[in-house]
Amino acid sequence: MKYAMIVKEIEKRIADGYLKPGSKLPSIRALSEEFSFSKNTVIKAYQKMEKSHLIYSVPKSGFYVVEDFLFRREGSKEKITIDFLSAGPDKQAMPYLDFQHCINQAIETYKEDMFTYSELQGLYSLREQLADQLQDLQVFTVPERIAVVTGSQQALHLFVSLPFPNGKKNICVEQPTHASFIESLRLQNAVAVGIERTSSGIDLDRLEEIFKHQDIKFFYTVSRFHNPTGNSYTNTEKKRIVELARTYDVYIIEDDYMGDLDPDLKQDPMFAYDTSGRIIYTKSFSKIMLPGLRLGLTVIPETMKKDFLRAKFAADIHTPVLTQGALEIYLKNGMFAAHVKKLRNKYRKKGIILQKAYNEYLPPSATYSGSLSGFYSTIELSNNLKAYQLIDQLKQVNVLVDNAAKMYLPEFKKDNVVRLSVSQVRDEWISAGVQKIAEGIMELIKKKQIMKVF
Repeated sequence: MKYAMIVKEIEKRIADGYLKPGSKLPSIRALSEEFSFSKNTVIKAYQKMEKSHLIYSVPKSGFYVVEDFLFRREGSKEKITIDFLSAGPDKQAMPYLDFQHCINQAIETYKEDMFTYSELQGLYSLREQLADQLQDLQVFTVPERIAVVTGSQQALHLFVSLPFPNGKKNICVEQPTHASFIESLRLQNAVAVGIERTSSGIDLDRLEEIFKHQDIKFFYTVSRFHNPTGNSYTNTEKKRIVELARTYDVYIIEDDYMGDLDPDLKQDPMFAYDTSGRIIYTKSFSKIMLPGLRLGLTVIPETMKKDFLRAKFAADIHTPVLTQGALEIYLKNGMFAAHVKKLRNKYRKKGIILQKAYNEYLPPSATYSGSLSGFYSTIELSNNLKAYQLIDQLKQVNVLVDNAAKMYLPEFKKDNVVRLSVSQVRDEWISAGVQKIAEGIMELIKKKQIMKVF
């Protein structure tokens, strides 16, 4: 078949390095002329490769070599690396072309501003757009309270060392939590008080005791689609946590970095229940757009704005104007809303597939956490198994997972938990990947049993 000749040649060019991951393939017309085949034959070849997940298409742009998986030939058998380790957004769902247009337009709009220092708090026109967009998340605020930051992690890092109006010193943090926040605490020698978070939430009585007796300036929480467990609080739990913060004069930093992806529109952020001005809301665009943009925001109390902006000035003076301008245009044109709607459905589907695979394949000795975000979940092994052992075992069968040990404070540390993200794993590979994880766990259990005998 003629189209098979084209498929074979493209595969050879990829294997030989002439076509790199992410590179654009020749146009249909160019390939038709090169092989002297009809355009329909070339289209059929491209469709065949797209179904095999060797290439992907970008509307009005062309076809590209898949970047997120490594295809290797070993004899006639193809091996695929199933990557549950990488936690960025699905590369094939990213708005490359649309955002390129926005960047080009931003260059025209803000070309003079790029040659001078800009507004410390962020472009006011962008903050207006952000205030409008936040209303969809039940966050009602004004541009004057929004600060644009270089990724939400910058805001979190600054808050760790800032003085708070309550005059308190210590920080309460969920356990586990994402590694970058743990690192911020460690580097700044912050006194951190942990509270365990499980699929059942947190012990609210224990949280009250901590707020009452531990001199807590703020409680850091990921209220929806927690990293690494993927769990979310109920609205009832959120209200109670806000009440405790008000009672004991504790601030809350609510990291809602994936709130846009919540398919349940009845779920609100803690910010929606705040009547005392103690909730500091942060949000990132990394998981829903392009992580390399390093764009985020925080909604800060008026009483803290001066200190926060001084710290922001010391950190980087201001967030790059070009990316701010491009995001403003992307929001204003309605592109962001359309993109989020598409991603919400895409990631939810991934989460459902993962949940089903967990139920089908994992042994009873392994417990798993929420996965419906389509991003994060954890698998906790029995106490006699170690995460690093499973990770090494899985590498041999081309499956990658993350060790969650770095996501715990020292006194809460667990060495038997792995984190998975399905955001960059193709739907049809999720079940196969979980099956290999289950086989890896069973293999470790078998080895332990043999060692006991001897």
